[in-house]
Amino acid sequence: MSDVSFTKWVACWGNATSITNRTEAVWAKDLTLRYPVRVVFSGSKFRFHFSNLTGTEDVKISKAFVALRGKTECGGNVQEQSSCKPVSVTLGQKSEITIPAGKEVCSDEIALEVTAGETVDISMYFADFTQMNAGTLVEGPLSKGEYAYGDFAELQEFPKEKRRGTNWFYFLNTVDILTEEKNRALICYGDSITAQSWPDYLAIRAWEGGFRNVSIIRRAVCGTRILRQYDCLTYAAYGLKGETRFPIEMNTAGADTVIIQHGINDIIHPVGVETNIFRPWSDMPTAEDLERGVENFYIAHAKKLGYKVWSGTLLPIFGWRTYEPFREKVRGEFNEWLRTFRGFDGCVDFDKALRDPSKPEAFAPEFDSGDHLHPSEKAYRLMADTVPEELLGES
Repeated sequence: MSDVSFTKWVACWGNATSITNRTEAVWAKDLTLRYPVRVVFSGSKFRFHFSNLTGTEDVKISKAFVALRGKTECGGNVQEQSSCKPVSVTLGQKSEITIPAGKEVCSDEIALEVTAGETVDISMYFADFTQMNAGTLVEGPLSKGEYAYGDFAELQEFPKEKRRGTNWFYFLNTVDILTEEKNRALICYGDSITAQSWPDYLAIRAWEGGFRNVSIIRRAVCGTRILRQYDCLTYAAYGLKGETRFPIEMNTAGADTVIIQHGINDIIHPVGVETNIFRPWSDMPTAEDLERGVENFYIAHAKKLGYKVWSGTLLPIFGWRTYEPFREKVRGEFNEWLRTFRGFDGCVDFDKALRDPSKPEAFAPEFDSGDHLHPSEKAYRLMADTVPEELLGES
């Protein structure tokens, strides 16, 4: 790598941060979290963004480390152990990192040379009682964390009897790498559908297809809506509304394009206070309401940042428990706008790819997970394949 010039910061991994699911136990103590990040760019330094955006108390990371693993096959299930001594992650040259309530912080620049295709482990140890109120639930072949009770942040491997896998990603929000000027980030923005597997499959497709100058950054929160948010304990984990989320999540180093696939929860959630006191009919949008929200909250801000903006059509909902023809009408009208509005740079037509040609309001049978709202794993792979190749190449 000595002949390569590393001059540009680019996000190589990222999630959204939202309110975690409120259960009886919301604090942890003497806990180690570890998240593996497959690095798609060669580089010489890292920056780690930690978020307590939705927390109501300061969070203290007692110590954090990054350690390099050997190369792994993209999308594989290789469990190689760290191959070098862990490097301390610091903030203001201090090993203890405090994330104020409602805030995000970025670490010092951490020197660590990596080659594209290698994996780094980021480990965080929390000695004291910690409010676990800032994180997000994501799934996919590249999204596998683990935790253990005890201080194991500097060990290559957690004790087997004390470790457990997790798909909850707490506090670690984004990883930036100092890399070559040609490299860039593509953001996938949305709700539970984007919080599941298709962004990981898109990352795998890019790598295996030889598109080595693009990282896939996922900004997705299960249950989130464009126009509303829930201010109640029951649905707190459904997160912040789009107007609040989007400007924060687009603050992504090296990003130049965003795919937006969002809005289905606005359509399916309202049922009336007689059925659910937190879901009044007044929350039910028209297609025009959704269009104005996307144009004003999303497109306008993304264009200010110089991003290209691609729409993603909403998937079928026939058979979902709140399905009604009037909801399908809103979805259809909104999808037509997503396909045709000139404010977008293009459209990824996920709906067309996954729907039943003979019954377009429904998934094709092999693409339905069974709940008639979320796609099957086969469908998530197809969603990744539906993204135009031009979004993976050099912009």
